[in-house]
Amino acid sequence: MTASKGDARASGHGAGSARRPGAGRDAVLALGLLGTAITGLAAFARAADADGVRFPLVPVATVAVLLLGVLLAKWGYAPVRRRPRTARPARYAAAPADPPEVGGDAFDHAAVDADGFEHAVAALCVRDGCTSVEVVGGAGDLGADVLATTADGRRVVLQCKHYAEDNRVGSQDLQRFGGTCYAVHEADVAVIVTTSSFTAPAAEYADTCGIARVDGEALAAWTEQRAPAPWESVGGAPATAPSDTSEGARP
Repeated sequence: MTASKGDARASGHGAGSARRPGAGRDAVLALGLLGTAITGLAAFARAADADGVRFPLVPVATVAVLLLGVLLAKWGYAPVRRRPRTARPARYAAAPADPPEVGGDAFDHAAVDADGFEHAVAALCVRDGCTSVEVVGGAGDLGADVLATTADGRRVVLQCKHYAEDNRVGSQDLQRFGGTCYAVHEADVAVIVTTSSFTAPAAEYADTCGIARVDGEALAAWTEQRAPAPWESVGGAPATAPSDTSEGARP
């Protein structure tokens, strides 16, 4: 950052000092006084000479000029102590926004896209007492769309499937999620939430792996608080995850 002129002058005259702000105006005034004094001395000398009194004009004028010069220097460059800079008052951090209210009317599956669905599920987690709720879905999310921590300290990893009612969640979806929710995301509770439903092989895989399933009907009940949050009925992570490679329905 480039220093200001005032700061440069302050450094030349010592710490905590600066040139007087009205130095230019004072210099003009001093020069005017100097001219007036010289004119007065000249008039006085002429009057004295007319009366036959010899007046030492040059020495007196020289002394007057020197005195005025000293006064000018002290006047224009007298150090002025800077007003100490006071720290700006700290800005108060904005209060965290209240969790969004999510009710049966507010949660309209048809009115949101996949991204909005993830945020709606996150809002349900906040409403039901979770902390550290994050929406992390996107490219490279490795199956996790929402992360949360329950009131009793368990880490919940949720995957959200915003599907049409006739587009069921298949076992391959569950296998991909089951392969990362515990090993990569270190879930204590893994939940897959969809607006549609699950195929039979997908449901079997989820139940075997301990992954909580929330289909469209269960989601409506959770949203309307007719059913508890999905992590309330699920324990910890399973020891192993079975494989499932055959399925006649949508993968």
